[in-house]
Amino acid sequence: MREALASWHMGRVFYAYRTHPWNGRVVSQEAMATWLDLNQAQLSRIESGKSPQDLSKLMRWAHSLKIPADLLWFKLPEARQVTATAVAARPPAEPPAPKPEASQAGGLLPVVINGRAVLVPVDAETIAASGLSSFTGHLADESARATEQDPMSPLNRRDLFRGGIAAIALPGLGLDELQHVAHALDDAHRYLDGPVVDYFRRVLEKAKCDDGALGPKKTMPVMLALLDAIESQAREVKPHVRRELLAVGADGAEFAGWLYRDIQQPQAAVFWYDRAMEWAQEADNAAMQGYVLLKKSQMAYDERDALRMLTLAQAAGHDRWHLPARVRAEVTQQEALGRAMLGDPLDVVRGQLADAETLLTNAPEDTPDALGVYFTGHTRLVRDAITYTEAGKPSLAADLFSDVLNTGALSHRDTGFFNARRAAALALSGEPDEAAKVGRASAAVAHEVKSVRTVRVLGEVLPTLDHWRSRPAVREFREALTPQQ
Repeated sequence: MREALASWHMGRVFYAYRTHPWNGRVVSQEAMATWLDLNQAQLSRIESGKSPQDLSKLMRWAHSLKIPADLLWFKLPEARQVTATAVAARPPAEPPAPKPEASQAGGLLPVVINGRAVLVPVDAETIAASGLSSFTGHLADESARATEQDPMSPLNRRDLFRGGIAAIALPGLGLDELQHVAHALDDAHRYLDGPVVDYFRRVLEKAKCDDGALGPKKTMPVMLALLDAIESQAREVKPHVRRELLAVGADGAEFAGWLYRDIQQPQAAVFWYDRAMEWAQEADNAAMQGYVLLKKSQMAYDERDALRMLTLAQAAGHDRWHLPARVRAEVTQQEALGRAMLGDPLDVVRGQLADAETLLTNAPEDTPDALGVYFTGHTRLVRDAITYTEAGKPSLAADLFSDVLNTGALSHRDTGFFNARRAAALALSGEPDEAAKVGRASAAVAHEVKSVRTVRVLGEVLPTLDHWRSRPAVREFREALTPQQ
């Protein structure tokens, strides 16, 4: 395997993997092709032909085979390693895994399933009601013994995963439901059904809620473990369940793309956005496909690529996607931002912002898990403020930011981010002391939730304040930000 990996030829890696003695017998091309979402003829051509060069495919194949990142000749999203630890019951380096004893909020309890020690999600009430607390110490020892194998080995990771549960504690989780999920992960074709898909959906929604308060690095391990569960089990379920499962997977992959954007890893973000698009297509989820185009447009804004941002927003707004009104409002506002960056007249930009407001005002009440449910009146106003900053109206933008942020309606992480944007608008408006004060508050939140994206925006404020660098408030802001850069 090491020789094959050293050759930088994924086809040779496939062949070495299929014929490795650890398997007991040679894995057929048909079987491996199924794992990789290929057909037998395609796999045969890859093994015998020129070395594949498409990075997105190489990343996807390496991920599917759980190849350790340090053995690859290209960079794999580093948090993949966190996934392994989450599934193999080994605490990741950051953040630390929940302790096995029960807590008020619940956690992951090490238990033995089919002879293997794995982590299962339980809450404090379940532990107390079931008398499990007396066993946690013993089971923690079992979990430690189970991880004496190398958890980064792709074979050990798959073996541990199939007997375990990659999920988090959910309120009201009962032992019957937990047992059903465990059976589904052990025999997906027989047991993975609608209730298990719904369980995965609930895990995803909880992760989204946690993100606003905890930040990306504490949410990421759960998400990657969940996506591993979905991707692995989707190969074995019935066709109609696969479509349901991939619909949840597309939603989760889009969210993973957002998390990687927040920690400023664009290559990994693109990988997950592409995976979200692929799964949405297979699940026949048109709205999610349009939504991913919107997210790619927003990522283009992160990269200051105004033209690509505008054309992606326009593509997202096509009628073929059948987007809900709330998402259409966000797409319309995104197009206004692109036009502002490209220098369109202010009246044109204002007109599109007004259209977005009308769409949002007339949008029906959505369920908590609806697409784009986070796009509220407050979110629209802070996005309007960003647009006015790009249109050369920073004073107007600063007032809008202040109005919304003073309501306290945004999440902890978003408050930090939009305060960074507010600091930028204040600096452009010639308000150095206020910009520095707001920037310091934003930096504190960015440090707490590990939002690299917020730190980047704050870093862009410093050159604007350079003319006032000797002022005490500006010096304090620079000192608060420098350790985090």
